Amino acid sequence: MEKTRIFKTSFASVYPFYIQKAEKKGRTKAEVDTIICWLTGYDQQVLQQHIKNYDFETFFAQAPQINQNASKITGVICGNRVEEIEDKLMQKIRYLDKLIDELAKGKSMEKILRR
Repeated sequence: MEKTRIFKTSFASVYPFYIQKAEKKGRTKAEVDTIICWLTGYDQQVLQQHIKNYDFETFFAQAPQINQNASKITGVICGNRVEEIEDKLMQKIRYLDKLIDELAKGKSMEKILRR
């Protein structure tokens, strides 16, 4: 099976769009970073190194631990229900997309982080 192009896309090329989407709605880069750290288990310092150096596939493969509450992320992103995506890497990418969407829509961090 041919790998999806997003898997080999550098994380650094998409990261500014996550920040831009959040900032357009009055949210911050710090909140975007908090969401990414929550989902992946990276700490802030390691996150910044990995953003610069990895594609999506490696970024998620190197993640210390996907948050156990990630399975609570539900809803539709790009026309697909995130909880029904079979490819685990694509599901993690869509989890992140969904969380950034929730941030941009004004949800509280507590709700976004499934607390």
